[in-house]
Amino acid sequence: MNRMSSCIFCKIIKGDIPSFKLFESDKTFAFLDINPLSKGHALVIPKHHGEKLADIPDDSLTELLPVAKKIAIALGATNYNILQNNGRLAHQEVDHVHVHIIPKPNEAEGLGVKWPQQKIDMGELKALAEEIKSKM
Repeated sequence: MNRMSSCIFCKIIKGDIPSFKLFESDKTFAFLDINPLSKGHALVIPKHHGEKLADIPDDSLTELLPVAKKIAIALGATNYNILQNNGRLAHQEVDHVHVHIIPKPNEAEGLGVKWPQQKIDMGELKALAEEIKSKM
């Protein structure tokens, strides 16, 4: 419970920290990012506190993408990124699951991405697919 009480996003949900709220329901909250990568950069979060995606019950995740979609449409963004990071190495800075909607109006603004593709043997890929399927 201590982690929740110190969580900045939980404080925003409770109204202890002000935000520029865009949407709220019984399980979802959305607001503008105060350190935006571009105009309209917003966050959609589940009200259920959890650090990583695997920590959130499925029924608390059902509105995240539909709300992100509504925000992107409302922004009139034709180019945008939907981003959800898990863990420090993956660039997660706030330990509460959140989805970014980041408009990409031009090359300079919005999200910059490196995509370091790797070569992989097709047999290795097939074995990996089978292993993943067996654990789902």
